[in-house]
Amino acid sequence: MAADDAHLAQLITDVVRRAVTEADTVTRYRQPLVAFADADDARFARIRQLADPDHMMPQDLLPGARSVVSFFVPFRPEVVRANAVHSKVVAEEWVQAYVETNDLIGEITRCLIALLKKQGVDAAAEPATGNFDERTLTSRWSHKSAAVISGLGSFGLHQMVITDAGCAGRLGSLVTEARLPVSPAETRERCLYFYDGSCRQCVTRCPLEAISTEQTLDRRVCWERCSEVALRFTHLGTAEVCGKCAAGPCAFESPVTTLELRDQTPASRE
Repeated sequence: MAADDAHLAQLITDVVRRAVTEADTVTRYRQPLVAFADADDARFARIRQLADPDHMMPQDLLPGARSVVSFFVPFRPEVVRANAVHSKVVAEEWVQAYVETNDLIGEITRCLIALLKKQGVDAAAEPATGNFDERTLTSRWSHKSAAVISGLGSFGLHQMVITDAGCAGRLGSLVTEARLPVSPAETRERCLYFYDGSCRQCVTRCPLEAISTEQTLDRRVCWERCSEVALRFTHLGTAEVCGKCAAGPCAFESPVTTLELRDQTPASRE
C-alpha cells in the first residue's frame, strides 16, 4: 500500500468523523465507522445472483472504480429509546433522525467527492435512500451490501446491518477510482439469532409480523408499513421508515461481540 493511499483513506475517515461531530442537526450521533472494500470484490457480482440481476456494480456507478468507501452514522441512544416507548407508533425523533441523517450523508458524500477531485481522482455516490424500484422493492445500489463487503458488519435476522456500533443509524457509501487500503475481510457473526438462536426481539418488535425465523423479511409488508408512517410525517420530509426492529439488543453494539468478550474474561472461566 502506498503512503498516499493510506493518507487518502485517513483523510476520508477524518472528513466523515468531523462532519458527523459538527452536524447542524437536532439529531445527535455517536462516533461513525468507516471501512473500505475492493471494487473488484467478487461479492458485488454475487449480489446480482442472490438479490437482483440489475444491481449496479461499482464500475456501473463509476467507470474505472477501484475502491468502495462505506460508512455508518449511529444514532445516540435517546433516539432509539424514544422509538421504543410505543410498540406501534413511530416516534417523531426517529423519523427526524432518518430525514436529517439522509441529508447529512448526502452532504458527506458531496464533500468527499469534491475532496477526492482535488486529489486528482474521481468518485460517485448514490443517495442514502430512494434509489430503489417500488415495484420490486430492490435497490439498484445497496449501501447495506457495501457495508457488509467492506467489513463494517453482518446482516441480522431483520435484514439490517449490525456493526460494532449496532444497527440504529444510517449507512452511506461511494465509489472512487482511488486504490484505497482494503479493510480486513470480516466473516464474524453479529446477530444473536444467527449466532446461537438466543434472540428474536426483532421478530416480536415488528408491528406487522414482517420478520420471522422461517422466511426472509416480507419486504412488501414492511414497505407498506413504512409508507403509512411517511404519510403521518410529511412535515418532516420524505420518511418511509419504522425502525421498531432496530430497538433490540443490537441497536447500539454487536451483542455477539459483547457476549464473546464476556465469556473471555477471567471471571467467566472460573
